[in-house]
This record gives sequence, C-alpha cells and structure tokens, in this order.
Amino acid sequence: MTRWDKLKKTLAIESLERLMNFGSHLSNPQLIALLNVAEKMTNEKDIKSVIANAREQVEKGHPWVDLAKRIFKDLHPNYRKLILNFFVNSIIWSLSKRREIKKEKGFLPPFSIVISPSMRCNLNCKGCYAGQYRKEKGLSVDLVDSIISQGKKMGILFYTISGGEPFLRKDLLKVYEKHNDCVFHIYTNGTLLNKLYAQKLVELGNIMPLISIEGSIEETDARRGKGIYKKVMHTMDILKEEKVPFGFSATHTSLNTKKILSDEFIDLMIEKGAILGWFFQYIPIGQKPNLTFIPSIEDRDLRRRTILRWRNTKSIATYDFWNDGHYVRGCIAGGRYLHIVSNGDVEPCVFVHFAVDNIKDKSLEEILISPFFKAIQKRQPYMDEDEKKPNYLRPCMIIDHPNILREVVKETNAHPTCEKAEEILTGSIASELNRIALEWKEKATPIWEKEYKRYHEGSL
Repeated sequence: MTRWDKLKKTLAIESLERLMNFGSHLSNPQLIALLNVAEKMTNEKDIKSVIANAREQVEKGHPWVDLAKRIFKDLHPNYRKLILNFFVNSIIWSLSKRREIKKEKGFLPPFSIVISPSMRCNLNCKGCYAGQYRKEKGLSVDLVDSIISQGKKMGILFYTISGGEPFLRKDLLKVYEKHNDCVFHIYTNGTLLNKLYAQKLVELGNIMPLISIEGSIEETDARRGKGIYKKVMHTMDILKEEKVPFGFSATHTSLNTKKILSDEFIDLMIEKGAILGWFFQYIPIGQKPNLTFIPSIEDRDLRRRTILRWRNTKSIATYDFWNDGHYVRGCIAGGRYLHIVSNGDVEPCVFVHFAVDNIKDKSLEEILISPFFKAIQKRQPYMDEDEKKPNYLRPCMIIDHPNILREVVKETNAHPTCEKAEEILTGSIASELNRIALEWKEKATPIWEKEYKRYHEGSL
C-alpha cells in the first residue's frame, strides 16, 4: 500500500467514524457533504458510482436513508468495526488490491468467499440444500484460518459462513477474532443464539447473523420443526436488545409465496430489527429434492416486482439471489465467488454441488485459476444460441441455463460433492429444469427488453 493509499484509508476511516458518531442526528445536507468527501477519496469508477447513487438517494429522501440512521442509532459501539471493515477494507481497499492482483497475475480474486466449516446441524429442515452432505467431516480451525489468510493476501475481506449450523462451531470464534479486519456474514437457523452468545458477538464486533425464516409460524414450523418460529422470534429480540446488527434469509417455495412476499412479513422483520434480508429460490437439490416446491414462473416474477417495490418504500435492504443478476452482470459462480465445503471440496456456487479441486490439496489461488472455474467463466454471461446479448434476469446455470451446468460438469469431469447431487443433471429433475428455464425465458425476455436492457447497453 502506497503512502497515498494509506492516507486515503485514514481519511475514509475518520469520515466514517464521524458519520457513525452523529449519523442518527445528521441532516440530509450533512450526509451529502460527507458523501462528497468520500467520493474524493477514491479513484475507482465503480465506487464513485455507488457513492454518487447514495448521494442521489439521500437527496430524494429514500427510505434507506432512514435505515442508515436507524443502524447508527441502534448499533452497539463495538459494531462500528463491522461498518469500517465493510466500507473501508472490503470495498475501497479490497477493490484496489484485487485489481492489483489482476494486473500482476491475470485473474481478479472474488469479493467474497463462502465457507461451510461443518455440515452438522441441530435441525432437519425439509428440502435443505445442504442436507445430503456428509456430517462427520469438518474443516479444522487451522484450515479455516489458512483459507482466510490466503484470501486476505488477495484482497478478500468479506466471508460468508454457512453450513450446516455455523454456531455449533464455537471454536471458530477465535478465527473471527483473529481476523478482526474482516466482515463475517453467518447464515444461521437462529436457535443457538442465546444472550451469552449474542454478547460474545458484540465483543467481537465483526459478525452479522442472517437468520433463516420461511414466513409466518405455519410455514416456518412446517419446514423447520415445531416451535422453531417462536425461537427465531426470541433470538431476534435478543439480538435487537444487545444491539447486534442482523438480517434474515428466506427460501421462496411454492408453499410460502403469499407470506414471505407480503408487506405484513417485511414490516415484521423491520419491527424485529432486521436491517437486510436475502431471498433465495428453492432449488431441487440436497435433501429429498421435491419438484413441487419450486415456485411458479409467475411467483418468481412476483418476487422480483415485490422486492423492487420494497426498495423504494421500506427501510430495509432486500436482495434476491437470482432476480438481482443485473446488478452483478449475471452469474458470479466459479471465481467471482465460490463455496468451500466442510470436506474441503471447492464448489463454484453453494447450489452447484460439483467440484474438481480440494482446498486441502491446492492453494486458493490455484483453484481460482483452475480449468473448472475457467470453463464456467468463459461461458459467462450465459446466453442461448438464439441470443446475441445476455439477459441478466436469466443469470443461473441451474434454473435458467441448465445445459451450461451439464456441459461444464462433463467437460471437466467434476465430481459430485454430496450424495445424489448428479440427479440434477438427468431424469425428471433435468426435464423439469428445462421446462422451467424455457418458461422463464418467455416471461423474462420482454421484461428485460422493456425495464432493464437500456441500463446495460453500454456494458453488454
């Protein structure tokens, strides 16, 4: 890092600290002034664009401005570390470092890595995407530490911890503590986060839980077990009381469309204290794949439209793993992010249960430039033969372009990473995915042409 880079980083930290000190009391003009300062501290066009958009939203009085003020007001002081880590380390410094790696070595490291240290879980949810992994194996503390250390050398400072139930691994708390310059998002069922555990999170200040929920009590208990909804609500109350920032994670199935896409649900999440929510679509993988759980094409589009509306009306950040593909120019699997499984296998995506390499045998850098990942990257963004340009509303090689997944697995001799993973490639599941992909193409093409395409003309 040059002296100028160090100075910019220092100025960024000072500006953010000022913002956090007075954030909930700052007027919109003062927020705009701070954003103007932030914009001058970076030469990165992408970051400047994000800051400019944030300034525009403040000027318009967007509800996310209220969200930011709520965060600054309700956040425990120790969690200022997480905000500094995210904006200064994971975005500003990370992007510069990763572009430096690309210039030197010819590849761009990912912004984030997903690690599943263990697939053990205290629940047995129906249709769990991770339900078929072997439970007895797990990544050692030293190996998780090594993965993060390797990643940090390439500018990767944002880590998502999944599983299994990550909070069963209390031994990993010392890893999160050691890497206190990183951000850790932890996907959890929320049943283990008692008051003492929450206070430990406060002490660390760089961990944000994302709690799984299926909608109301009926949908959540039906999928996750009787009494789980009540436990989740109690956990959210504890986290709010201890001033731990948290979000939620909802899997959209054919059974819960009305509930998780209702204003009643999102308003409850805001009331409980959630600051963001991730929406995932049920994929027929993992534990007893059930084709009837897949949301209809109409319901997928309803999810798209509902989340877009919430972004302009609700003080909570909501994201859709599939319908938001246009924000990241399509699929990010196979290099722009990756998933390291509990036995060390490295998958291109948490939903693509195939691998060629294992982190126990190769370095993270070797895996990022592997033929398996390159085979995926050369096909991105995915297009059908009749298309000249990509439609980012169809980003996925599982549900939007299933032929891509089959091609890549065959071409690279990728092996299944869990029991029966190969079922997604053939038979009734493959046939259903073909049908769904075609139906969504017919639905999404006119939507893309009318609502999105003009914003991407310069980058296609």
